[in-house]
Amino acid sequence: MTDIAIAARVDRLARSGLFKLLGEGHREKVVDLALGVPGAPLTPPKLIETACAALREGINQYELPDGNVELRRRIAAALPTPTDPLTELTITVGSSEALSAAVLATVNPGDEVIVFEPFYENFLSAIALAGGVPRLVRVVAPDWRYDLAELRAAFGPRTKAVVLCTPNNPTGHMLTPQEFAEIAELCDHWNAIVISDEIYAGYVYDGKQHVSAAGVPALRERSIVIGSLSKSHAVSGWRIGYLRACATLSSAVRRVHEAICGGGAAPLQEAAARAAATEPDFLKPGMDLSVQRNLVTQIFDEVGFRCIPPDGGCYVMADIRHFTDEDGESMAYRVVREAGVMVAPGTFFYSDDVAGARLVRVAFNRQLETLIEAERRLSVYRPDAHTRSSR
Repeated sequence: MTDIAIAARVDRLARSGLFKLLGEGHREKVVDLALGVPGAPLTPPKLIETACAALREGINQYELPDGNVELRRRIAAALPTPTDPLTELTITVGSSEALSAAVLATVNPGDEVIVFEPFYENFLSAIALAGGVPRLVRVVAPDWRYDLAELRAAFGPRTKAVVLCTPNNPTGHMLTPQEFAEIAELCDHWNAIVISDEIYAGYVYDGKQHVSAAGVPALRERSIVIGSLSKSHAVSGWRIGYLRACATLSSAVRRVHEAICGGGAAPLQEAAARAAATEPDFLKPGMDLSVQRNLVTQIFDEVGFRCIPPDGGCYVMADIRHFTDEDGESMAYRVVREAGVMVAPGTFFYSDDVAGARLVRVAFNRQLETLIEAERRLSVYRPDAHTRSSR
């Protein structure tokens, strides 16, 4: 068996350190603030009821590969940019499949794809599957903005796409109209497209406003926008994502989507369509997470971290230099073992171990009682000698 050849692309896939960390967490009951699996909002009861009804009614066979037509109509009507649900919107198996289908449909082997760092690790995996070459452009705390000169230098004749996430995972930064204008100008010059992960678009704080790539006139015909119900409706296991693009791009992506999976789960799409039909605002996020964001920032600041409040999304990036001399990964393993609180090391979101070594990511899409329990555990936690005594 050792002589069996494994495709080279497998070695280029991102290796998630979160799963190894989860092994530590399973040793006891921990407060998980590492993963983005939503504890808040709660799954809408109506959604569960309509799913059960759809199953009992026999809606158990294939759906159209492009997705449930009524659900597409409902999602299109809720988007900030006019969208034809029949030719410009596709229901996918979560946002991860949407991402892979988008990259596979537009990137050839050897093409370069620009990614801002820190990044959601599946971005690199999707590029690897297509045989693309990532070109990383680092953004820097505390505002998490790119350097325009560095971004310009990353573009070239082999640039095919820019993969974005706004609001960003893990930083929480939201791209501004000015940043989008700069990106659009470069994409136009080099004939590149934007693939924009906007699954956290419903979570925006401090009076800011989310800008969608599809809402930028210069990007409307050269953007693929990805959305999902996973976080906003706490149905990450349902795998209901969607993809918005012009008809030409949608047609190409749909061919890949159909080849990959043939379409999403019919009864779950039907359930979402029925629930959306009964409530005009159903497709908006089930709750505002501002209280959770502020509470997590307060908790970790008081412990000795230095939090960088996000513009949007459901994660806080925290600087650990005032808390410990350890690197973030060592600290995360120790804190989950000794305090029963799990956070994600910053190194999981960087291409090298040094860049994110002094950062951790904290997820706050949790019920308040979960965050209060984390606060209780951390308040009585006494770190070992690695911790700075001067914090």
